[in-house]
Amino acid sequence: MASPPMPPMPVESSWRAPGRVNLIGEHTDYNDGFCLPLAIPYGCTATVSPLSEPVLEVVSAQQEAPVEIALAELRPGRLTGADAWAGYAAGVAWAIAERGHRLPGLSISLDGDVPLGAGLSSSAALECSVAAALDDQLALGLDRSELVALARQAENDFVGAPTGGMDQLASVFAERDRVLLCDMRTLAVEPVPFDLDAAGLSLLVIDTRAPHQLTDGSYGERRAACEEAARLLGVPALRDVDLEGLPEALDRLPDETLRKRARHVITENDRTLACADLLRTGQLRRIGPLLTASHESMRDDFEITVPEVDLAVEVLLAFGAAGARMTGGGFGGCVIALMEPAQARAGALAVQAAFAGRGYAEPVGFPVTAAAGVHRLG
Repeated sequence: MASPPMPPMPVESSWRAPGRVNLIGEHTDYNDGFCLPLAIPYGCTATVSPLSEPVLEVVSAQQEAPVEIALAELRPGRLTGADAWAGYAAGVAWAIAERGHRLPGLSISLDGDVPLGAGLSSSAALECSVAAALDDQLALGLDRSELVALARQAENDFVGAPTGGMDQLASVFAERDRVLLCDMRTLAVEPVPFDLDAAGLSLLVIDTRAPHQLTDGSYGERRAACEEAARLLGVPALRDVDLEGLPEALDRLPDETLRKRARHVITENDRTLACADLLRTGQLRRIGPLLTASHESMRDDFEITVPEVDLAVEVLLAFGAAGARMTGGGFGGCVIALMEPAQARAGALAVQAAFAGRGYAEPVGFPVTAAAGVHRLG
């Protein structure tokens, strides 16, 4: 039986999705745990328009040349080398086709301002903006949870990055002046107040410019260790061990590496829930020690920080930060600090000076506020 004809497509559909900062809750997402991200005022805009030929064209303002692939050849592993960047967009189209929707020829034009490689989820911003624009252009009628699923499938199964889905949740569901408490087992989200201006505070981001790459083996090794620890403990995921059960759990694990990985995840879940409790009751200034404890756990137990990141945290705490931590998957990327606005300006300059003294690449500091999630333009 022939497929029904597709309805006429609009001239183009433009959607913007934000990057994110994870306030707390690192490497808890793929352990069915809790995380507390916020969207930031930097993101990606995707504009989708029809093409007469059965091809997918991906163009980016940040790339020199477009990438074109025949729809019949759209599959994981097809875009490699210099074309690999287009896989994040092409993967969303592929995921739509995998769900039984017929793709026409399409052009996807991208323009983003999330710092690349900084751990601020530029890839999720791209995927979610493309998912929303394709949904709009093709009149699929998808809800926000389905947009998250498409974006996550693109990253996991098409690109091959084993991320846990928190980035896509934040990019789609985020709200202004709110952080998003994400239960990564149920994918339920709860907006939690996070009005920095009302509290007289600034959330400073320092992009350390240290390389940040999640598709190498280090991320996958951490994930495998967490899954092995859960298996040995006889639980579905490390989320199922609470702080009270931590000592017994550690006694049952056979080696120090597994104990350290499990301890980070279990204590990080507890810190994330404690942070959400403080924010619900308007105690934003009191979350600082939880942020710092999170960084120490990532440094000592999960072992995902690098010298540039640790130095930035050290300097910002010395300059009066209520709390500071690495944010993102680790092995480079960004640091966040909760500070008074004047302290934040001085702290950013102090980090620059400290980095120059060590011969590190020059870092970039900027404040962020909690922004809205994916939305249509025009």
